[in-house]
Amino acid sequence: MTKQQQSMDQEKKEKTGPRITKKFLKDHCKQHKLYTTPNLNDTLYLHFKGFSTIENLEEYTGLKCLWLECNGLQRIENLKAQTDLRSLYLHQNLIYKLENLEHLKKLCTLNVSNNFIQTIENISSLPVLSTLQIAHNKLASWKDINHLSECLAISVLDMSHNLLNDPEILTVLETMPDLRVLNLKGNEVVRKIPNYRKTMIVRLKHLTFLDDRPVFPKDRACAEAWASGGLEAERMEREQWESRERRKIQESLDGMAMIRQKALERKHQRELQETEEMMNGEENPVENATLSSEQNEKVHAFVQDSLKAHEEFLQCQQEDNQQDNELSQAENKIRVSVEIKEDQAENSSEHQLQSQIEKELGPEDETLKTKDAIKHQRMNVESQVIEGNYEKKEKKWALDTKDSLDESDEDITLNFPGDLVTEMEDIDDIETIYLPVDQQLRIDDLPSLEEIEPEEFMTEFPTQPMFKPKIVVLSDTEDEKTQEKFEPDASCEPCEKEKSAELLDLKGGDSTDSILFQPKVEATKQILAPRCLIEEMD
Repeated sequence: MTKQQQSMDQEKKEKTGPRITKKFLKDHCKQHKLYTTPNLNDTLYLHFKGFSTIENLEEYTGLKCLWLECNGLQRIENLKAQTDLRSLYLHQNLIYKLENLEHLKKLCTLNVSNNFIQTIENISSLPVLSTLQIAHNKLASWKDINHLSECLAISVLDMSHNLLNDPEILTVLETMPDLRVLNLKGNEVVRKIPNYRKTMIVRLKHLTFLDDRPVFPKDRACAEAWASGGLEAERMEREQWESRERRKIQESLDGMAMIRQKALERKHQRELQETEEMMNGEENPVENATLSSEQNEKVHAFVQDSLKAHEEFLQCQQEDNQQDNELSQAENKIRVSVEIKEDQAENSSEHQLQSQIEKELGPEDETLKTKDAIKHQRMNVESQVIEGNYEKKEKKWALDTKDSLDESDEDITLNFPGDLVTEMEDIDDIETIYLPVDQQLRIDDLPSLEEIEPEEFMTEFPTQPMFKPKIVVLSDTEDEKTQEKFEPDASCEPCEKEKSAELLDLKGGDSTDSILFQPKVEATKQILAPRCLIEEMD
């Protein structure tokens, strides 16, 4: 029967859920980048896996922290090889009893909260256990925690949210010499102990943190005064503490004021010493001169250097101003000489123009010297003078600047044309050529025909024969004769009135040749004129 029961138990264990196998542990170490060699790992994170038993941890002898939180563990077992374990986290499991912990001699922190533990036991063999968290369990009476009197190293104890309701637990807690932090919140015993906080502070001499608040020296002094003399003693003790606190604050303020006063005194003494030194310096100038001779030399050298630099700057500025003035004077001279030469050239051009017009027109045509012809000729001459004498002006400007520079006897750099420009000594050596200009008459220059009689007008202008073409019919036999020129008949000669009309027509046309300069047409050959089909009637 025993063998059958063991086999059934093993089958049940296999069907309970995931297990801590060696393969799982190796894969787990690879996944979390831990050592594949088991004894080199000091931490294992096996929480939230759903394990029901602790097993296969014999090779992990170097563990110092083991996380088994939030699994389905029912017993604490198979931890004999973890002799170096410091922290063991078994909260949120299904543990009913504290057991199999005697091999963990170096264990400092044990967390078994949120389990089903009813009695604290089997932990007195842990000599360095300092923190025990056993909240949210089934502890009820002082007997359930009586084992804590044997745990002398515990300094942090959390028994909150249990079923403790017996005030006798204080007798057990008083036997714990190193208890510093205690949390009993969520138990009925808190309401059953009168003046709970004062009583706990008075009876637990080394307590520094109770439930959710620290225990200050003032709180302990007031609690001890209350225990010895009641509320009046507590009030007096509290006033004494407040007066001492105010005194400390006032002493700190006085100390700050004293420091400030000393600083002001030192500043005042320093100012007095400086004034005394200044007075001594005025009384003994010889000593001060000997003491500050090097400084005076440096200042004197600096002043001399600055004065020299300023003088050099002023000299350079004066030289620049002189050069600018000389250049401006030279430019003014050149400008005046060029204007004079231009005026002379204009006067000479007008004189030559008038003489040329007189030669071309002759004595008979002097009446045609109009103002427009003179203006037109002057414009042409001015354009020729400007274009032809551009180089003359540049050369004259260079000569004038050269003369002015020779007079000033100073070196001034000027920009002249290049080497390819022909230079001449005098502008009078240049020969000016004036080209003949075609004379043109305009309609505005002619007199009004309405005011002048035709006979008077024709007497002023010499008569010249004018010819008009005739329309003829050519036969086939006369084709060879069409290439020859013919002289018109005397019957086709225009009269004086027709000549005057033709003169006006030519003036209003596009032709630019003047009638006055038309040559006379002479007949080269005398050919029989054909018969006129259309004759003009007088």
